Amino acid sequence: MAVKEPLAAIVGPTATGKSVLALHVAARLKAEIISVDSAQVYRGMDIGTAKVPPEERVGPGGVPIAHHLIDIADPDEPFSVADFQKMARTTITSILQRGHLPMLVGGTGLYYQAVVDPYIFTPMPGDKKIRHNLEAMAQKYGNEYLYAELQKVDPVAAERIHLHDRRRLIRALEVYLMTGKPISAALEWRRKQESPYRLAAVALTMPRHKLYRRIEARVDAMIAQGLVEEVRGLLKRYDYRLPALQALGYKEIGAYLRGEMGLAEAIELLKRNTRRLAKRQLTWFRRDKRLYWLEVEPNNIEEMAEKIVGYIAEHLDINVQ
Repeated sequence: MAVKEPLAAIVGPTATGKSVLALHVAARLKAEIISVDSAQVYRGMDIGTAKVPPEERVGPGGVPIAHHLIDIADPDEPFSVADFQKMARTTITSILQRGHLPMLVGGTGLYYQAVVDPYIFTPMPGDKKIRHNLEAMAQKYGNEYLYAELQKVDPVAAERIHLHDRRRLIRALEVYLMTGKPISAALEWRRKQESPYRLAAVALTMPRHKLYRRIEARVDAMIAQGLVEEVRGLLKRYDYRLPALQALGYKEIGAYLRGEMGLAEAIELLKRNTRRLAKRQLTWFRRDKRLYWLEVEPNNIEEMAEKIVGYIAEHLDINVQ
């Protein structure tokens, strides 16, 4: 039996401090970071996705830490989870060939699982008639109708798919109507399969009220850093209806710039939607029993980093100097 390649990960909900902790951990473990964020793949979307600026991608003592799968597509380029999986697995192999440890860092649960679990993206042929009917119903009654129908036939998938994600709602219903089986059944099968990697994964969490305060402070900081100007620049170049520009932060500020709401309302909506995202992320990652959960102590980064280093080193049999 072939020896599995080692893979580390730091995942969890937004605003828990994954990026900062990862820099400390990567420096100790001689790791390279692979971003697991569905929005950070896009160029020009920097402030709203909380990318670590290139000049700050260093660990303690100024040790440079390589980051991968950031800024690899323009917002108007099609980019799927299957694309991400292929690129991430190729990157993992190349990092190992350099004698370094690959470390996934981020909060997009589907992207994370597509890498660490045996996801096989063999597209099931669609049914144009079914899809057309579902799209017509969505136009007539709204996403709420699709969501209610999905809750009836596949409540597990409904829990994972956001009300506003019409494309995925339609796809989940299409699969059910074509096969008579919920799309979530395939996800459950994947979860029961063995990972292709020797995995050591840490998930960060914190008390809900503290996390929500951090989320609100982060949104305020993004506005101060120029999020409105960043979105304005993107909307001059791209159609606001592009999937990339429906990402958190870009959708809300875009609505403000189109005159659909005031700035204060857009900011409050962004805070609310970010809190909801964090809740969904926690729900997603809680299902993965392989994760080692660690409560974040923001004022004790070094000690937390040591705990993560110790856990990863022990599980991957790595000597830490």
